[in-house]
Amino acid sequence: MKVLVLGTSGQVGDALMHASWPAGTTLVGLARPALDMADPASIDRAMADHAPDLVVNATAYTAVDKAESDRAAAFAINRDGPARLAALCAARGAPLIHISTDYVFDGTKPAPYTEGDPVAPVNAYGASKEAGEAAVRAAAATHVILRTSWVYAAHGANFVKTMLRLGRERAELGVVADQTGAPTAAADIADTIVAIVERIQSRPDDVPWGTYHLTGAGETTWFGFAERIFQRLEREEGRRPALKPIATADYPTPARRPVNSRLDCGRLRAAFDVEPPAWEDSLERVLDALFAEASTKTP
Repeated sequence: MKVLVLGTSGQVGDALMHASWPAGTTLVGLARPALDMADPASIDRAMADHAPDLVVNATAYTAVDKAESDRAAAFAINRDGPARLAALCAARGAPLIHISTDYVFDGTKPAPYTEGDPVAPVNAYGASKEAGEAAVRAAAATHVILRTSWVYAAHGANFVKTMLRLGRERAELGVVADQTGAPTAAADIADTIVAIVERIQSRPDDVPWGTYHLTGAGETTWFGFAERIFQRLEREEGRRPALKPIATADYPTPARRPVNSRLDCGRLRAAFDVEPPAWEDSLERVLDALFAEASTKTP
């Protein structure tokens, strides 16, 4: 099976290229400038040139705050590109796995969101991703949409790397403590996608296509996430900034964020027999890699 991974410069795309794929898989990865999801001709060329049996779309416009003033670009990449890609996949008979986000919800539910809960994005980024989901569903019957949250990795820009940098630079930090969710390692997303692809390969006539939630197991706040990072920073380097819990209202941003980003992953577990690791365990593995990398750069 030839698997085409789109967005390999991002966290999930990079993790997919380093994942353990089953024997017989031919893996092809594309990122800019070879692929531009805002350019229909670029998508057409990628599909024609590589003729994949299955496509994983890990591309996205993820600048949440910038999307408020750049809606056209966000919708071009997060809605229009996936719509064209899904139509091409359907024409080829190639299943599509598409990454989405917790930001399709408004965050007002007091419990974890299920796949059947109504979507109600509160910012332009979330609206563009929800529109992308709808486009994929409309164009390709054989699809798996994976909504995830708070993604991080040793690769790319993310909350973990930002906290480590700030923790080394500052004596005190304020971190939002009233938004709840589940940090999700890109490697765990990649491993789940590999498991789904294996199911598609082994039982192609018995695949439960549809929308699923995938996050690290457990929950925390951004403040709790930062605390865990700084506990490790203190063990490794003997430094730890003082953390101050702050409210979302005290940290205004152009885009609103959902207060509750928790996603119920039970449907994914039942359908594909995958069990995401505890977020704390996955964080330790990523921190292992980051501190190992930092040690090689120390004079």
